Amino acid sequence: MTDDHVAFSAVRVFDAVKALAFIGDLSMGQPTGHSLRTAWLAARLADASRADSVTNAAVRETSLLRWSGCTANAAGFADVFGDDIAIRIAMVEDRPGWAERLNALGGAGAVLAPLAQIHCEVSGEVARMLGLADATQSALRRIFETFDGHGLPTQHAHETVPQAVLIVALAGDIETFSRIYGIERMFELIARRADARYPAHLVDTAARHATSWLAELEQASTADFDAALTTPDMRLDTTAELIADVIDLKLPWMTGFSRAVAATAAQCCARLTADRSAHARVYRAGLIHGIGRASVPNQIWNMSERLPESAWERVRLAPYWTSRAGKQAGALGEAAELASYAYERSDGSGYFRGTRDPSLTLEANVLAASVMFVALRSDRPWRAARSAAEAAQHLRDEASRGRLNVNVVNALLSDGTSTVRTTAGHTVQSSRLTAREIDVLRVISRGASNKEAARELTLSPSTVRTHVENVFRKLECTTRAAATLKASALGLL
Repeated sequence: MTDDHVAFSAVRVFDAVKALAFIGDLSMGQPTGHSLRTAWLAARLADASRADSVTNAAVRETSLLRWSGCTANAAGFADVFGDDIAIRIAMVEDRPGWAERLNALGGAGAVLAPLAQIHCEVSGEVARMLGLADATQSALRRIFETFDGHGLPTQHAHETVPQAVLIVALAGDIETFSRIYGIERMFELIARRADARYPAHLVDTAARHATSWLAELEQASTADFDAALTTPDMRLDTTAELIADVIDLKLPWMTGFSRAVAATAAQCCARLTADRSAHARVYRAGLIHGIGRASVPNQIWNMSERLPESAWERVRLAPYWTSRAGKQAGALGEAAELASYAYERSDGSGYFRGTRDPSLTLEANVLAASVMFVALRSDRPWRAARSAAEAAQHLRDEASRGRLNVNVVNALLSDGTSTVRTTAGHTVQSSRLTAREIDVLRVISRGASNKEAARELTLSPSTVRTHVENVFRKLECTTRAAATLKASALGLL
């Protein structure tokens, strides 16, 4: 990552957290604002429970980030259940039949434990990268544990489960069940989970206050949410690259895509205007243009044949959800709005607005061309990556048909046709990984199995396995998703 990119991507931690909360809500099939509402209720519950200041901060931060590992295990949920979003809706909302389906597949221990491990490790790592306190990191690493010891992935119980986890779990149930089933039914459902999912004394506290809290919540403004939920650590600064990396975890074949789009767009924009604020806007927009992708199940993204119309309808709405994210993400709002133009075309054939030139700004045209170019240079389930020359010719053809801006395409292709890649400023040596370990990591980060990596790198499966084990040890993680996230931050992918 260049110094310019660092400056372009600077953002307040709270705004990054809100963007990640929005992505998590989409991944879980919940209404946007679900995590914010949960955090607001959790803060009230923590205050009413007389939690100490450390727990209070952890409750707020954990509530907002509890779904931040959802993109990381989306592929795993899709492999097991087909529709990664539909099964999460059923689980969170306690829909009839989902537990029976889980038991038919082997039960929570066999099916959900490894998926929970991925989620917990990644969400804990997200908190660490954001500079949040150990209490928040610990809570996120145990976010699916329960008071009775039947949680996942390690079945901690009672005092070994962070209090923040229990408070957030109850607040999440209050928000979800009251919204779907009504307040009376919500009280029945949380009572059933007393001394199981969370301790009875928390349920008793909620029983005394939840009705008034929910009434207050309906009147809360954006300013009220910000005032109630911003912790001291979330007032600090971070960079938006983490958001891009979390977005790309949803589909292994997207690893590094958003960073590459951002860097390509910023470089193209710099050839067209000296306005550094424009360079910054397109860079940020490139990083977060895929936010809405979380709303579409992996089984649709992974289709190798032509998409049916029903699937296309969901894909067309992805940039709409990116636009909606801007309403929640504070300082990232301008970037999210620009990002939602990534799939518009000059002739009006794009989506979701169908906007025509000259309504498209220079920055929107730059982003659209950059997304197309980087995508063409990348492998996809339905085709292999195009060569640089093929991708360049495709962009020229699109410009000649009036779908892309000619001047933008010429600027993008004026200095060669390589996709711009970025690093986070770390040297390879700083990761302590060998060159061969990095080779293996790059292949498995794109979703390859050990056997597939062995074939691609002309190694034995046992050698690949040894390299993977070394990568995990050196990066201090146990899952491929966490290794990918860390490696992306180190600029290795």
